[in-house]
Amino acid sequence: MNSNIAKLYKVANKKKRNIIGLMSGTSVDGLDVALCNITGRGNSTKVVVQYFATVTHTANYKAKIASIFSKQQVELPQLTLINKWVGVQHAKMVLKCLSKWNINPSKIDCIASHGQTIYHAPLSLHQLKEYGNATLQIGDGDHLAVTSGILTLSDFRQKHIAAGGEGAPLAVYGDYFIFGKKGEHRIMLNIGGIANFTYLPASGNMNEIFCTDVGPGNTLLDAYCLTYCNCAYDKNGTLANKGVVNNPLLTQLEKDTFFTKKFPKTTGPELFNLKYLHKCQIACKGENISHNDILRTLVQFTANGIANAIKKTILNNTKVTVYTSGGGMHNKQLMSCLKALLPQLTFTTTSSLNVNPDAKEAVLFAILANEALAGNKKSITTIRSDIPSVSMGKISFAN
Repeated sequence: MNSNIAKLYKVANKKKRNIIGLMSGTSVDGLDVALCNITGRGNSTKVVVQYFATVTHTANYKAKIASIFSKQQVELPQLTLINKWVGVQHAKMVLKCLSKWNINPSKIDCIASHGQTIYHAPLSLHQLKEYGNATLQIGDGDHLAVTSGILTLSDFRQKHIAAGGEGAPLAVYGDYFIFGKKGEHRIMLNIGGIANFTYLPASGNMNEIFCTDVGPGNTLLDAYCLTYCNCAYDKNGTLANKGVVNNPLLTQLEKDTFFTKKFPKTTGPELFNLKYLHKCQIACKGENISHNDILRTLVQFTANGIANAIKKTILNNTKVTVYTSGGGMHNKQLMSCLKALLPQLTFTTTSSLNVNPDAKEAVLFAILANEALAGNKKSITTIRSDIPSVSMGKISFAN
């Protein structure tokens, strides 16, 4: 037997696997690195986050990604080179974390790498039926594996699309395995660049599970701050708190047909970007709105999108607990708006479920890798039909 296959077989049959989950989102602020001890599979999955760190991306890294991120046209040589380069950089970041944690790379069973999304293209966005849904994440898994010396699983979203999904959101699988609880209606709300949530019913009936993107999270807010406010993001929503909602602009922002499409659905900064904002400003003659008022309006736009989607999902007077994660949960203005729009719901974070909310997305991909290694099709066949019943992740050997 090939030695790599033998090692893979050994890892798949372990009672406990040490898996590093990696996540670098559309905000491109840093690489989340979560070292997870995982036992079981499917609904028996148990996760302990042993270590977690966010490795802040350098200005050089951000500039390289910005040169190809969410653009209609890019230089092909540049894309080719950066694809490899990101994989190598992520591997170096992993090794740096392991050194800091005093852990030998040989103790790690595999890396689960989300990669760096540079373009998300659901059919609803591009309207070219012959192509269907598509997405592209860079940071080649082979380069990550060889540079780190660790077995790597990557490119998870492609299998989801191949099986009939849109490549996002993938949170439902991890949420389903480790967060569902009979007797409590739960919404696992992640506010990253794009906001998405999973609904976990108190009945425990996984045919009722619900997972979807709902619209912008931080993407418009961060892009506006970076371009006009000389900062990467609005810390704690301080700038937005100084402004007031411009209702004509808010009305224009909410007119996009994305908000009328059926769940589940996906979106990204390919739609919700500064070009979209400027188009809405022109439509409402709001080109001279102050920066603070625009940020406050964008906060309300984001909160309304999340709240309206949640309202469509739950019945009136249903007691629901919302467990938040992602960078948007740190925006006090945004969270205040959400709580005002959904006063009947209880808000907390995934910390109360023993998962660092900043680490949750990285942990998710560690769970997906664990399922690819040790799970089986029976693990997810009870999820509703519009959530593909597949394991995800391409395998790259370290040698």
